[in-house]
Amino acid sequence: MTKETAIKLFDQKQVRVHWDDDREKWYFSIVDVVAVLAENERPRKYWNDLKRKLFEEGSELSEKIGQLKMLSSDGKHYKTDVADTEQLLRLIQSIPSPKAEPFKLWLAKVGYERIEETEDPELAFERAMETYLKNGYSKEWINQRLKSIEVRKELTVEWDTRGVKKGLEYAILTDEITKAWAGISTKQYKQLKQLKKENLRDNMTNLELVLNMLAEASTKEISKKKKPQTFDDNKKVAQEGGHVAGVARKEIESKTGESVVTPDSYLALQEKKSLPKKK
Repeated sequence: MTKETAIKLFDQKQVRVHWDDDREKWYFSIVDVVAVLAENERPRKYWNDLKRKLFEEGSELSEKIGQLKMLSSDGKHYKTDVADTEQLLRLIQSIPSPKAEPFKLWLAKVGYERIEETEDPELAFERAMETYLKNGYSKEWINQRLKSIEVRKELTVEWDTRGVKKGLEYAILTDEITKAWAGISTKQYKQLKQLKKENLRDNMTNLELVLNMLAEASTKEISKKKKPQTFDDNKKVAQEGGHVAGVARKEIESKTGESVVTPDSYLALQEKKSLPKKK
């Protein structure tokens, strides 16, 4: 089953989904989700009523909903309303159903935790450490990952100082850094590791993480020295910072004869090491 025609199962019912490579987003068929959570025999009518309710409540969500052609039960493709993950979670909040309640409780818990982390940022690191440990990462890798978060934060603070805008401009500069040190774009890197929404750094090996940190730390230091005035200047600095780590990568590869940039994640490599050797 390809990611373009993927169908997710929820409580033995099908929810049609579509993966958008350009936006890096999953889109879900709203009527399918409504059919599952609201347990309504007329999901299209339920969804139309819900749209009116949202509009009356002052929500602009229904105006932002898009449409995609999706495969129907008769084997043909028809346009249907779709929602991305954020939009879908907002819709779920408006569905009064026992099946929707676990999602609502989870959203409330996540919201509460984010408020706590705003008041005490150290909690975010503690929760991250706990999550990584549960997923099987070693303490050494986790410490390195948390350090990479700190390095990234220092870089974005520097970008803010230079007038770089969050969002698209951050993404462009990050891509320039990645291409300069890894030899491939961020998108190509994620494709190499067969990732979609997963965090690229969470799937890096120790060596990849170290070089990525070197690239970002170098970019920050060069930026502080050169004080770029325009976005194009910042792109040049990003390329220079990435180049520093790119030189190190090539040197390592020449000595080891192995590529630093690998399809494997840290966890995948650990799993391979733990497998019994064939006699």
